[in-house]
Amino acid sequence: MNPEPVDPIQFVGVVKPLLEAQDLTGLLCTLKKHWTADQIVSLLSCNHCDARKVAALSLGLVGGRCCVPPLAERLKDRDKMVNQMAEHALWSIWFRCGNSAEANHQLCRGTKALNRRDYEHAISHFTRAIELDGGFAEAYNQRAIGEYLLERYEDSLADCQAAAERMPCHFGALAGMGHCHAHLGRLQEAVESYERALEVNPHMEGIREVIGELRGKLENP
Repeated sequence: MNPEPVDPIQFVGVVKPLLEAQDLTGLLCTLKKHWTADQIVSLLSCNHCDARKVAALSLGLVGGRCCVPPLAERLKDRDKMVNQMAEHALWSIWFRCGNSAEANHQLCRGTKALNRRDYEHAISHFTRAIELDGGFAEAYNQRAIGEYLLERYEDSLADCQAAAERMPCHFGALAGMGHCHAHLGRLQEAVESYERALEVNPHMEGIREVIGELRGKLENP
């Protein structure tokens, strides 16, 4: 069943003042009271640029796994701000995509440990999150980051691949695969992984620059 159409102008008129006031509690209540996630998703493809921006930002707060594919499409939106809002929304959803509160909690604890550079402790939390939910793509991706920072590039690569298998549009995991291949001296595989990341998110300018550098090395070894 298609969601009932939402008036883009009315949506922006209701939601934008709450965003500007940084009234997160009021915004969450308003979104959940008036619209379903499917209705907000429908605005991502409308012609009203402000509505696309506000819809993407709103889905970062209330969206779930089902919102990931349409948000990933907005990474290619003609408006740069829509791209950015869609990217932020995807990361927000990925971090709460565990199938239980405890899996999400373990991911959160691991991220905090990662931020304080306690990498082994972080990895133990990410591993626990994976044990609780084997389909939790972000738990694999975060564990890959911890392993990468410990220079365990093969282990990191395996976890990046696991994340991408579970969430094919995870441009972070795809880029992570490129980083690992590059450190392991597999330059062609690195380029291919980076190109896959850019296919999903064409606004990763740093990755685009690295591809150019690696191609130069491949052409002039």
